[in-house]
Order: sequence, then structure tokens, then C-alpha cells
Amino acid sequence: MTASIASPATRSSAGVLELLRLFRDDDALADRYAADRLERARTVETRLRAFEYLPRNTTRRPGPLSGIPVAIKDIIATVDMPTTNGSPIYRDHIPSTDAWVVERLRNLGATLFGKTVSTEFAWRHPGPTVNPWNVRHTPGGSSSGSAAAVAAGIVPLALGTQTLGSVIRPAAFNGVVGFKPSFGAIPRTGVHPLSPSLDHLGLFARRVDDVGFGLSLLAACSDSDLHGQPVPGFEVDIDRGLAPLERPRLAIVRFEKWSRAEPDQQQAFEAALARLRGEGAVMEELPLRELDAANWNAINSILAAEAALIFGDLVARYPDRTSDHLKSLVKTGQGHLAVDYLGAKALQAHWRSQLSRDMSGFDAVLTLPAFGEAPPGLGFTGDAEYCAPWTLLGVPAITLPIGFGHHGLPLGLQIVAPYLEDYRLLRVAKWIENGLQFEPGTASDLGV
Repeated sequence: MTASIASPATRSSAGVLELLRLFRDDDALADRYAADRLERARTVETRLRAFEYLPRNTTRRPGPLSGIPVAIKDIIATVDMPTTNGSPIYRDHIPSTDAWVVERLRNLGATLFGKTVSTEFAWRHPGPTVNPWNVRHTPGGSSSGSAAAVAAGIVPLALGTQTLGSVIRPAAFNGVVGFKPSFGAIPRTGVHPLSPSLDHLGLFARRVDDVGFGLSLLAACSDSDLHGQPVPGFEVDIDRGLAPLERPRLAIVRFEKWSRAEPDQQQAFEAALARLRGEGAVMEELPLRELDAANWNAINSILAAEAALIFGDLVARYPDRTSDHLKSLVKTGQGHLAVDYLGAKALQAHWRSQLSRDMSGFDAVLTLPAFGEAPPGLGFTGDAEYCAPWTLLGVPAITLPIGFGHHGLPLGLQIVAPYLEDYRLLRVAKWIENGLQFEPGTASDLGV
């Protein structure tokens, strides 16, 4: 894979803040950068297959994100590009209005860089995207195309969504930074729902600074999204980035499922902990046994019940154009009793509050984002059990690349903070990123 297009200034691994600094002094570079990225996309797309639709116009617009190409997951509405929702039912669908986040990106001057492949309605039926580190492995899902596009050096920033593990897990599998802000931090108006009590908008990038900058510009509340919650505002300086939170106190959460993690993932995790202790972090094991024991049943009860309401009629009307995965989800949800759903919702609220108490004295949790490397094949996008507790609670989570497994595929570290403590989480993540000093580079299995 080519590491650069023409000069170091346009290399595939450049991050958002780095590019904005370069653009200030080089209008010509800013004008052509997105077009260069489009050329890159066309070169690798026949193998990567990360996009449902590539942009026709990369003209730069004014604003804080001027010149920055941002890829949009294909369940997020765009008036000038098809929004297929990963389904043949919507193959030619062009929405009449932009999603809130798309309109916001336009106003910020971003170049909307096409629509990235999603699993069907952000559930389990996979699209054609491959993992750019090894095309014989999944990129994860459901935000498959967004994670792969950042990892392959096509775009420096991409939007994804997470209802179980659809930002954190594919980010880990692709060796990029994935950030799921607190539930409700970014309005979801115009994003096709899967489970409104669990759906989050999130970001993929190459640096912690870049997802932090993205949230600082996108965090908001909207009357059209009743689940919106105001995240305390913050700014990210383009020259300095986030201010690291020095010598954080970190809780280590392994859960009972730790024994199922691949040895390479366990070893990479332990090596990261040792490095961070050496840098001055204070660490302590935190069991969270109640959450560990019951979160998976609770989150799946909520998800299935809400998805059954959303997709029941669709599955009935289009049995030949909906997958067995979606049909099974609807059938499961229709079988749930109201008391089970309400009980799961009550646990969700209880555990969110309890986590803040359990984390008193800690700045963040360290845990796994996945059980190991991306699985082989494209039929299974990976296990979300290490992501589910934090999605259920709606707390902010971020994953950083920390190494490679024996198949040469990336491994990650997940960092979590209490609800609405997004800024603190980002500062901790920046300190960890600085302390680990791990740079995975750009994925290189595409043969160009």
C-alpha cells in the first residue's frame, strides 16, 4: 500500500488536527486534499468495498472542518446521496432531508465523503467490506465501512453508530481510534433507529485529539431527538490538542469472560497496563459483578423489544428482502413480555447511577474492546460482549490500538468513564495514547 500520495503533507495516516494545521499555510493542499482521497478510494475500493456511494463533488467549503473529508455511515440520511440502510429495500432511496449531524457537518465546512457500508439496518447481516489489514477477515460491524475507510487511509474522520458494539469493536479490529460518546450527546435525528434506548452516534479517526475535536463541534441537543442530553462543553485547540489528564487513577475491569479472550489480546492488555504503570498511572482491579452477570440479557431484551416494534411491519411486508438475522431479532422481540422489557430498562438506569458510585476515586475504566483479532471470513462481524455493558449504560467509551495479534491484525484497549464525563475520558485517553506511543500505521493488505 502506498504510504503517501505526493508528499508527507498528504500521507494516509494524517489526522484531522494535523491536516487543519497544514491547510492554514497551504490553500492549494486544502483545495486538493479531498480529491486526492477520492483518487485513493477509487484505487482500493474494488478490494476494500467500504463504500456504498462515493462523492462526486469534493469542492472545499468554509468552516472549522474546511477541507476535511468525512465519511458517513449509510444509515444516516443525506439529501444528495442514496441512503440504503444496508438493505435492498432502500437501494435507491434518497431522503428528503439531511440527518441532523449531516447538516451540522455541512455547516462546519466538512466535505461529505460518500456513504460507508453498514450491516443491514446496523444489525448482524454483513455487507461486502473487508478488513484492510487482511482481506480474508471481517472489519467488524455494523459500522464496517467507516472503520475500514479510516484504517485504509481514505478519510481521516468517519461517522458510525453503536447499539451493541458497532463503533468500538470495528475500530479495534481495524487499528483506529473509535469513540462512542455518552448516550444522547449527538442528536440522532435522521439516523435509522435500531433500538432508540441504545443507539449512539460515534466517530472513527486516527488520533484521540481528532475524535475529541469532532465531539466538541457535534455535541448538542435537538428537540427532534427526545433522548438528547447536554454534554458539558469543551474546546480542543488545533495546535495543542487535548490536555492530557496526568497520572490518572484507573480501574481495571476484566469480567468473568476474560478467560475467553485470545492469549494475544490478554498479553497486549497486560503489556499496556505495565507500560502505563511505568508512566505513573495508579491502577486497581474493579469487579463490577452485578453488571457483569446480567448486562447481556438486559441489553438484548431492550434491543429486541424495540427492534420488533420498528421492523415488525417491514419484515412482514418484505420477507424476500430482509435477512434471517433481522427476522430472528423481530421474532425474539415479539416474544418478550412487557415486564421483562421494563425490568431491563430499570436495571439500565440503576447500573448507570451505580457505575458513578463504583468509580468514585477513579478517572476511567480500562477493559477490552473485543476478545482478540478480527475473526476470519465475512459472515460474522465479531462478539460485542465487552462493549455491551457500556452501551447499555450509555457511558462514554473509546478504544485505542495497542498492538497486533499472531495473524498480524490489530488489537485494542477500551477506556470508559461515567455518564457525561466525555471530556475527562478524552483527556485520560490522550494521556494513555501519549504513554503507549503506539502507532499502527496504515493498513496494508490491499496490494496498492
